[in-house]
Amino acid sequence: MNISVVIPLLNEQESLTELHDWIAKVMQSNHFSYEIIFIDDGSTDGSWKIIQQLSQKDHNVKGIRFLRNFGKSQALHAGFEKAQGDVVITMDADLQDNPEEIPELYKMITQQHFDLVSGWKKKRYDSVISKNLPSKLFNWAARQTSGVKLNDFNCGLKAYNLDVVKNIDVNGEMHRYIPVLAKNAGFSNIGEKVVLHQARKYGTTKFGINRFIHGFLDLLTIWFLSRFARRPMHLFGALGVIMLFIGLGFTLYLGIDKVFLNPGGRLITDRPQFYIALSTMIIGTQFFIAGFLGEIILRTKEDKKRYLINDELNF
Repeated sequence: MNISVVIPLLNEQESLTELHDWIAKVMQSNHFSYEIIFIDDGSTDGSWKIIQQLSQKDHNVKGIRFLRNFGKSQALHAGFEKAQGDVVITMDADLQDNPEEIPELYKMITQQHFDLVSGWKKKRYDSVISKNLPSKLFNWAARQTSGVKLNDFNCGLKAYNLDVVKNIDVNGEMHRYIPVLAKNAGFSNIGEKVVLHQARKYGTTKFGINRFIHGFLDLLTIWFLSRFARRPMHLFGALGVIMLFIGLGFTLYLGIDKVFLNPGGRLITDRPQFYIALSTMIIGTQFFIAGFLGEIILRTKEDKKRYLINDELNF
């Protein structure tokens, strides 16, 4: 199979039929073998009914329905597990991503041998204040922190070599950082393509300004995980050593001063250096304990299912 199109969605019943027809037209005109995987992330409208109808008339349509809303990352994870195409395309269900981009994205993966190609919505039809400016700030911070030089991390339209989606773990709200996850997994040939962005045709956006706050927090998480996920003691142990050395230094200073330099001076417990030494040594010990606990958790953790599937179609 040439292409798997993975589409997470939440309450997008108005756009699904039009999106399916558009994708099918592009695939058939380019003679691609394909599958379209819709992942219904707990929709409360008629989205699942539309997906059922589409799957009945088109065997290329497959569906996954979550028991409730688990988030876009979990929806992508479920779609990636089922995908079989040599190239996996992700896109949003709101018709803002253009299926006409698929053939060129496919060529970039198969002919130019990119591991991942991320779309860049250079011209956007979103609110400047609530989306465009925060997005530019977010993308700048992501570039500086991750070292992945993309202009638009959050674009839903991306293309992947099948090996990439089968070897990365998308969880929490890490869908924004799939290129970073891919890089950390060893897939370093990451490209970018300017793609057409269209104004939303139906309904309203499901994401508010708080997604950027969550995005920055996730950015800190992925920075930590990319460097210390396999060795938490390297971070916490180093911090613990620094704090213990500071405490030890103040302790030696107080001891030498009291015994040799100023025996008749104030009691050691009356001096602020004593409390600095005590605090830093306690904090250093706590860092060591955090590192040990991290190592123990890492070695004993079990992978748990992060979402529950209510129904599947055509798998």
